[in-house]
Amino acid sequence: MNRNIFFESILETSGNQKLPTMSEAAVFVDALIHFMFPYRMRNASHLNIERQWNHLHLQLTELLCSMSLHKQKPETITNLFFEEMPRVYAQLLGDAEEILLNDPAAESVQEVILAYPGFYAIAVYRISHELYVLNVPILPRLFSEYAHGKTGIDIHAGASIGNRFFIDHGTGIVIGETSIIGDYVKIYQGVTLGALSVKKEEADSKRHPTIENRVTIYSNSTILGGDTTIGHDSLIGGNVFLTFSVPPFSTVYHKPEIRVRQLNDQFIEPISFII
Repeated sequence: MNRNIFFESILETSGNQKLPTMSEAAVFVDALIHFMFPYRMRNASHLNIERQWNHLHLQLTELLCSMSLHKQKPETITNLFFEEMPRVYAQLLGDAEEILLNDPAAESVQEVILAYPGFYAIAVYRISHELYVLNVPILPRLFSEYAHGKTGIDIHAGASIGNRFFIDHGTGIVIGETSIIGDYVKIYQGVTLGALSVKKEEADSKRHPTIENRVTIYSNSTILGGDTTIGHDSLIGGNVFLTFSVPPFSTVYHKPEIRVRQLNDQFIEPISFII
C-alpha cells in the first residue's frame, strides 16, 4: 500500500465525522463528579454552582453535537440527562455510605468519595448509564473505559445496578453489559460477571448473570451466563466458578487442597491440582 492509498484509507475510516476523544470525555465526567462532590471548591455559592451547572450543560451538548444521534437533538438529550442527576447524586451518596458502613478502613464519607477507586468507578458507571439508556453511542463507552484505565474496574454502561452498591478494593472487577445487580450487593476484587460463549448475532440477548438483593461475592469469583441467577441473601466465597443458578440464602464456596511440606519431608509429585 503506497502512501496516498494509505492516506485515503484513513480518510474513509474516519467517515469525515468528528467524534469525542477519550480526553474530552474524561474532562466532562471528572468535572461532573467534582461538581456533585465539591469538597475542594473555592468560593462556593449558589450562584457559582449554577454557573458550573450551566457550563456542564454546554460541555455535554458540545460533545453530542458532532455525533450521530438517530435524529435526537443534542440539547434534548442534555436536558434529559441532567434531569436525572439529582437522582444519580442521591444514589451515589447511598453508595458512599454503604462503603463507609462495610469497610473498617474507611473513616468518613468524604474519604470514600475522594480516595476510593470503587466509588469512583461506580460514579462513572451511574453517569454513563444515563447516557446509555438515552441511546447515546460511543460516549458511555469512553466514560467506562476511562474509569477502567484509572481503577482497573470494568463496568459496562449497560449493566443495571441497584442502590447502595459496595465495591471493596475493586481491581480486576468485570461487570458485563446485561448484568442485573440488585440492592445492597457487595463485590470484592477480581470478580467477573461475564457471558458464556455467544454468537455475535445474539448480542441483544441477556448474556450476563442476575445478582439479587443483599448478595456478597468475594474475591476472584466468576459467575457466567444470562440464565444464571444468584438468589437474594446468598454468599459466594472466593475463587468460585459458577455457570448455574443458586437459590436464595445459599452459601457457595470453593474448597482448595493446600499441603505444607517441611524441609526434611519427602516430596511427592502431585498427580493433579485444583485451581
